[in-house]
Amino acid sequence: MSKQIETASTKPIPEAGSVTGLPPPKKPPYPFWLGGVAATIAASITHPLDLTKVRLQASGDKRMIESIRKTVRTAGARGLFDGISGTWMRQMSYSLCRFWAYDESKKLIGAGKDSPAWKLAAAGSMAGGIAGLVGNPGEIIMVRMQADMAKPPEKRLNYKHCFDGLFRMVREEGVSSLARGMGPNVFRAILMNASQLASYDFFKAELLKTGYFDDNIYCHFTASFGAGTVATTVCSPADVLKSRIMNASGPGSSSTMAAIRTAIATEGPMFMFKGWVPAWTRLQPTTILIFLTLEQLKNLVDFTRKLRGVPGYD
Repeated sequence: MSKQIETASTKPIPEAGSVTGLPPPKKPPYPFWLGGVAATIAASITHPLDLTKVRLQASGDKRMIESIRKTVRTAGARGLFDGISGTWMRQMSYSLCRFWAYDESKKLIGAGKDSPAWKLAAAGSMAGGIAGLVGNPGEIIMVRMQADMAKPPEKRLNYKHCFDGLFRMVREEGVSSLARGMGPNVFRAILMNASQLASYDFFKAELLKTGYFDDNIYCHFTASFGAGTVATTVCSPADVLKSRIMNASGPGSSSTMAAIRTAIATEGPMFMFKGWVPAWTRLQPTTILIFLTLEQLKNLVDFTRKLRGVPGYD
């Protein structure tokens, strides 16, 4: 009898995940702010290109290299980083929100890594609408700070930093100014996230199905390259309109239709693709850097959780 009791008491307990044990614990979700940090790092590196794109769209400059030379000639090499604090504000509001909302939207509509493109695009559209609303003030500050030095001295706003710009906008133009250009900005955000985020997930899944790619940096680079090209083309018209409307100041200058009519009359309908090359040149490396950085941040989170013995990382 004692032998039977001893045998029963010393019988090994099945481990979680074994045939007779409990299912293995799921990995906890990644921190919601990873996307915002990845986007901020990428935008900081590519800021000179984004600055040039905005100045091409908002001014009379026509060539990217010529615009860069003009910036360096008038403000020095540091001028290529004009408005960097506005870029940081924009990324830590808009981009942080869009990556979080995209993940939540995919859960809401049941979209996974192998979901069809339309389902991923739907999740991206939902995320873009939310992020466009949340990030609109930061978007305005970024555009104004980047375009400021391209204006004549008497028309410059001369914001010291992003928070100075935010406070001055509210004080000088009213709280409603924070919603300037919200329509085209939200529309652009919907297009951007439906194309960029959804394209990346779609291309990544399709590349992995081929058998020629593993889930590594080569796959991430190729998928993000395709996503950047798709996003640039889809978003160019709304991006041009958004920059022109947000860069305007004063009452009566925020009419989307007025901006369209004026631009078509003076420049023709192709104005909506003005700055496509610098936009692609800026968005392509930005898209690649965002997703490569995001994937590496996820790997870092996985590594640290495994070291701490977090359930799901056995």
